[in-house]
Amino acid sequence: MKIIDVICSEGRTGFYFDDQRAIKQGAKADGAAYIGAPVTEGFSAVRQSGESISVMLILEDGQIAYGDCAAVQYSGAGGRDPLFLAKDFIPVIEEYIKPRLVGMEMENFRETAAMIESIEYKGKKLHTAIRYGVTQAVLDAVAKSQHKLMCEVIADEYGTTVSDKMIPVFTQSGDDRYTNSDKMIIKGADVLPHALINNVKTKLGENGELLVDYVTWLRNRIIELRKDESYAPVLHIDVYGTIGAVFGNNNYEAMADYLAKLADAASPFKLRIEGPMDTEDRELQMIALRELTKLVDERGIGVEIVADEWCNTLEDIKYFADNKAGHMLQIKTPDLGGVNNIAEAVLYCKEKGVGAYQGGTCNETDRSCHVCVNIAMATKPDQILAKPGMGVDEGFMLVYNEMQRILALRKARQ
Repeated sequence: MKIIDVICSEGRTGFYFDDQRAIKQGAKADGAAYIGAPVTEGFSAVRQSGESISVMLILEDGQIAYGDCAAVQYSGAGGRDPLFLAKDFIPVIEEYIKPRLVGMEMENFRETAAMIESIEYKGKKLHTAIRYGVTQAVLDAVAKSQHKLMCEVIADEYGTTVSDKMIPVFTQSGDDRYTNSDKMIIKGADVLPHALINNVKTKLGENGELLVDYVTWLRNRIIELRKDESYAPVLHIDVYGTIGAVFGNNNYEAMADYLAKLADAASPFKLRIEGPMDTEDRELQMIALRELTKLVDERGIGVEIVADEWCNTLEDIKYFADNKAGHMLQIKTPDLGGVNNIAEAVLYCKEKGVGAYQGGTCNETDRSCHVCVNIAMATKPDQILAKPGMGVDEGFMLVYNEMQRILALRKARQ
């Protein structure tokens, strides 16, 4: 099945681009906006509307395969590619990708995705968002050509089997960490609430006391609202490096002491803490996470450390996994570029005995969400992020329903 045309359209995402550095430096929230000047290159405001590009591949039989180019909320931070604006990158797709795809047979996803990954623009790989969206479209095109589900294409090409059960769904609350937690509990989310603890003064506390209070409230709220004791979600909280900011990025004993307090507050529920420190350097981040993970294990503290910042690319994920820099690694899907790298990252983590969290960003689209679900069903990560957006209901619905469709369709075939 050949591609006869490539068409692009501008789109919006399910959230915003936020200048993380400006927020960490004290930009003040004002309703849905932030007051203050941006500090990261490319930003015109601390918060601005998220943008995407939909890439549509027209197949010779008239079918249309598509994927959405999107970048993470905190673009330009933590070693990531710069801000992704549609007007800047549609011309790049039309000049550098369209000529390579038109006339190509859609027979093999991995080979075509590798070709997309190899294309260079100004001496560098294409922006991660472009590789992300174009390879989504390629996967869809191969699936349509073979009359298969996208998860079945991945399973065939990577030698796996499609899951016959749901992957645990992880929901994130944004700043509305109380009301949105209620939504998660009512809907039975497997993992919750993320909580967006990205400021020491207003969210973690100068001595970490605000987060201890929140975890205590969350534990009690789950017990209060759940139907029965069979519902025992994992508590997963992203602290954006604020624990290291308070106790010292390399003061592992002090951070471990604090994590023990959080574990006590969360009990009897399992607790994961994402991004305890941010060293602003890949190598230093790996070392800090490795040492803290080792100490937590030695002391038997009931917390799992999750890597995020500076663990962005497939190569980063392999590096952190090889060094046990975290009990679990977030595979932040847009940061990996081609979606072929998502499959490889999940499978590598599983091979190394490290938890695989197939994440992403609130700043994606419905389409990228559905493609990611298909990859998860074929590779079986430990959890998958409900996305896009921070409203809980919408992202949970998109992920949950796509998994249920896959399960129902495959069961019907049997």
